[in-house]
Amino acid sequence: MKKLTCLLCLLSGYILMAQHTLPIVPMPAEDNHISKGPDFKLNNKTIIYYNSNELTSKVIYLQQQLKSLFGLSLKAFHKKDGNKINKNNSNIFIDMGPADWESGKGKEYYSIYAVSNSMSIVVERPEGFFYSIQTILQCIRPQTRPGKTREYIIPAMNFSDYPRFHYRGMHLDVSRHFFSIEQVKRYIDHLAAYKFNTFHWHLTDDQGWRIEIKKYPKLTSVGAYRNGTIIGSYPGTGNDSIRYGGFYTQEQIKEVVKYAAERFITVIPEIEMPGHSSAAIAAYPQLSCFPGESSQVPSNTAWAGSREGKQVQQSWGVFEDVFCPSDYTFKFLEDVLDEIIPLFPSNYIHIGGDECPKESWKRSAFCQQLIKENNLKDEHGLQSYFIQRIEKYINSKGKKIIGWDEILEGGLAPNATVMSWRGEEGGIAAARQNHDVIMTAQNPLYLNHAQSNREDSITQGGFNPIENVYNYEPVPKELNENEASHILGAQGNMWSEHLLNEKKLEYMLFPRIAALSEVLWSPKAKRDWNDFENRLPGIFERLDARGINYSKAYYVPTINIRPSGDHNSIVLKALSKKNNALFYFGNITRSEFRIYPDSVMYNINQSGVYGLRMIDKLMPELQGEKWGLAFMPGASYIFKTDINISFNKATGKKISLANQPSANYPGNGAFTLVDGIQNEKGLAWSSEFVGFSGNDLEAVIDLAEVTSLSRIRLHAFEQHASWIYLPATVQVSFSNDGINFTSQVESGHWDKNIFIVSVSKGTTARYVKLYAKNLGIIPAGKPGSGNPAWLFADEIEVE
Repeated sequence: MKKLTCLLCLLSGYILMAQHTLPIVPMPAEDNHISKGPDFKLNNKTIIYYNSNELTSKVIYLQQQLKSLFGLSLKAFHKKDGNKINKNNSNIFIDMGPADWESGKGKEYYSIYAVSNSMSIVVERPEGFFYSIQTILQCIRPQTRPGKTREYIIPAMNFSDYPRFHYRGMHLDVSRHFFSIEQVKRYIDHLAAYKFNTFHWHLTDDQGWRIEIKKYPKLTSVGAYRNGTIIGSYPGTGNDSIRYGGFYTQEQIKEVVKYAAERFITVIPEIEMPGHSSAAIAAYPQLSCFPGESSQVPSNTAWAGSREGKQVQQSWGVFEDVFCPSDYTFKFLEDVLDEIIPLFPSNYIHIGGDECPKESWKRSAFCQQLIKENNLKDEHGLQSYFIQRIEKYINSKGKKIIGWDEILEGGLAPNATVMSWRGEEGGIAAARQNHDVIMTAQNPLYLNHAQSNREDSITQGGFNPIENVYNYEPVPKELNENEASHILGAQGNMWSEHLLNEKKLEYMLFPRIAALSEVLWSPKAKRDWNDFENRLPGIFERLDARGINYSKAYYVPTINIRPSGDHNSIVLKALSKKNNALFYFGNITRSEFRIYPDSVMYNINQSGVYGLRMIDKLMPELQGEKWGLAFMPGASYIFKTDINISFNKATGKKISLANQPSANYPGNGAFTLVDGIQNEKGLAWSSEFVGFSGNDLEAVIDLAEVTSLSRIRLHAFEQHASWIYLPATVQVSFSNDGINFTSQVESGHWDKNIFIVSVSKGTTARYVKLYAKNLGIIPAGKPGSGNPAWLFADEIEVE
């Protein structure tokens, strides 16, 4: 890293925190307070003393960090060398207890006492010293002394620290998008800075096989590359037609594992099976139940190159071609594992086990005979057979398996650890069966989900702000004390469908990784959102100084739109999180602005304003009738986002639903469909959708008076990879009393994702009913087959 002379320019926010609490993330376990007495002074004359050779490499690491970040060059001496204590300047003393000494808090324990010219660090093992370094680096700030030696201050402190959970993990998917060795190392550095101790490396999937297997060279020569990648969300607005891929040699894998181990981070590899295996099957078609069949590519997927034969997938989602549970497949996987296991000292091998379609197994005569011969109940039992056979082999090599919670289906493998991602239900079930569990519920632990409900760039999944992450509790309240002991910890997941480069990766990671670190390290009783908020400015300052790209979504105001009391207009309200912002609202063209502290509320109706646009600065020279809302938290950031309100006869009107939307995608209730906002970013703006799982959409809109009608539009959404399908049918009918609707319904046609109904000339009505029939159970050959389809809608327009 480059020298960062401005790293510690942590002005008002940082100084305020130093007056009350240490600016540390995660919060230490015990006695987190500023000690009485003068602050510890750090400069080039400070000397480091340590008492054990086991600490040597970490002392060097501390010296490197101080040099890189602050330009400080500190000398270090082993105490056995007999160097005299530097009485005229500051000293750092590092003491590791003897081999038989135990703090009772575990090997990651450390304590720090710092005041004036002396800092004492006591640790049980080198791990504790490494974590104390991360704490120290966060606390350093500059001391202004014109004409004097460059000096820094560390607040006087006295506390002990150790983690709550044994497993503190972060995941990275390198299959959808490939990250270089140097980028992976920087990712590991980010984890180390926040005291994570596990890196889950997702190395294989449908879109690419990323690890060299010498016995099967086609895994990388064929399986590591795809002929193109869809543009945007599934099914894509096009295809870039660029051959894309890459892989890590076994020597590079060793390099990363060693680099992580030096930072006390264990690397767990994931080799997906039996699903998500298109890349391996493209390399070796015999792994499929139907080697002679071409890969199934949805007809609406933008594709590059040939569709013939087995292909590495170019889009996102779930694909039916999965590993056949044959002797050939098991021999292949055992050979692969024989090369992988020696590369990773971890006790665990992650074998995936998630989202495995069963259609190929259902139509395979071989699989059906295998089910019969082994007295299995069905294809779910066959998946359990597959997982248990692999587990037995991995156990024979002295390792354990981790699998996603689908490995519970059909019966859990005897020694498996479950990674619960589809909520907490799988983790609860596994813990009650006395299996170890790692919580990684996609809401809120999928950090590739949107940090703002109006993200500027494409993201995967729904809205997951930093508050959700911070307030997550890994131990479900449903578990008793014994069951809860099986919760090893939790993990944040970073899937890479839309992480096109390292900057986007950083943007999705920060600052939510800081929130998750406190969930996993700090005692539950010490976690306090308001206190964490007060430390956020210091986090942002350090990220700025290091040149790390991070999301500022925390500062974006909450924008709320609701119907007016008379349902003849809509009301917009903007509110800053910390109630310390200034809002400017008015007509840009005429430069008529009013300043509102803390929040602003404004009524907008069809006759007054056609659209609302938030701008990043006030520009009177802009032409056209635009109304603007600018937001400034203090003087640090100014944000721009777009909210275009398209008015029609239904906007702001009363609306009722026969079926309520899913709790996972409630939007703003029925009003979502008449709020004037049309979703432009898909699931990145999931709050603008109402979603129905298996249920139909039936809405009745009250236009307040009998109105002439010409056209009705339903704005729906389609993303088959997420099991979201357009309605099977859409019908519209009318009424003047809200009870008796016309028996003759109006039907129309689809124009992309908009269903348009042209109403018969002369039609008038007060009430409009729109009925959209859910696709129902997803048919064979489609992503999510056999499961209820989702129906998503974001607006109903009436003209």
